[in-house]
Amino acid sequence: MSTSETSRFVRLRVELVVEVDDPASLTKAALRRIAEDTEMPADERVHAEDAVTEDTAEALAYLVDPFDLVGEVPGIELAQASWSSEEIDYDPDSPDWDLDEDDGADGDELVGERVGG
Repeated sequence: MSTSETSRFVRLRVELVVEVDDPASLTKAALRRIAEDTEMPADERVHAEDAVTEDTAEALAYLVDPFDLVGEVPGIELAQASWSSEEIDYDPDSPDWDLDEDDGADGDELVGERVGG
């Protein structure tokens, strides 16, 4: 198959589980980001501040930007992005959290795993 016959678009799926060991610092950073956003309307700012103050997952979502993941990658342009975060019960020993588990993809998927510490 020639390059012209293949899609130029690639869906990149990333699933992260992070441990929040300092919720106050996370909330403070999210509030700082909101305060620095000069284009955010006042009513939206109040809603955003309430959301990140009440929910650690919302605070994290305010600080994570998919563009940051690919912004410096040569040869690509981010076409669309969406993301969400939620508090979860996490058990690293549970088979439900096996990152190498086959998700039924058609074989064109490249899976990488990076664990930092």
